[in-house]
Amino acid sequence: MTQSLRAPEGPVRSTNPARSARRTLLAGGTVAGPLFLGAGVVQGITRQGFDFTRNAISQLALGDAGWIQTVNFLLAGALLMGGAAGLRRAVRGERGGGRAAALVAVFGASFWAAALFPADAGAGFPVGAPDVATMSTHGAVHMLGGMIGYLALCAAFLVLARPLAVRGHRGWAVASRCVPVAVLAGFAGSAASVLAFTAGAGFGLCWLAAVTARLAADPAKPAAPRARAS
Repeated sequence: MTQSLRAPEGPVRSTNPARSARRTLLAGGTVAGPLFLGAGVVQGITRQGFDFTRNAISQLALGDAGWIQTVNFLLAGALLMGGAAGLRRAVRGERGGGRAAALVAVFGASFWAAALFPADAGAGFPVGAPDVATMSTHGAVHMLGGMIGYLALCAAFLVLARPLAVRGHRGWAVASRCVPVAVLAGFAGSAASVLAFTAGAGFGLCWLAAVTARLAADPAKPAAPRARAS
């Protein structure tokens, strides 16, 4: 009588729902900036009367097709809020990790504020708008929300420099301390050219995407257990 032997099955790999959720949230935070900027560039090219040398991307929320930019603000805000939650998990237990995530969440909330309180018309956009904009209440809230959001983002970069350095990414850490200078310089130069503002804001969004992707690819290593004293 012969007996067939079954080969022993290999170990079953169990999925980690928490890790999958963290990666999904971080992926959202990574694509938020490029997606927002890409949608803004396409609209700026196709919308009649819009001029990147005179108009800010926020003004695309005005006019008949303004709903597209409003959705763009809302979607970017949601992705950034998710990215903030992913960052909280990625840098959990590290010094300043929770603070950095909270700052990114403030930045994400500023996009929702921009959607709810649109910018003022001006500089010829939408078509027929005067060259000089008149400051309204919703326009003032829009500007204030953006200022608070980008100051929070700059602070987040400074805080995230530490987790990057701990992981051995010294160049990334140094860059994260320098990027806020470039972002704020762009904002300071907005009085001379709106392109400076757009460049500074876009640079901040792109660097946040890069840092989020870097931390997602290289999560913190668990601390080694302490040896017992004999």
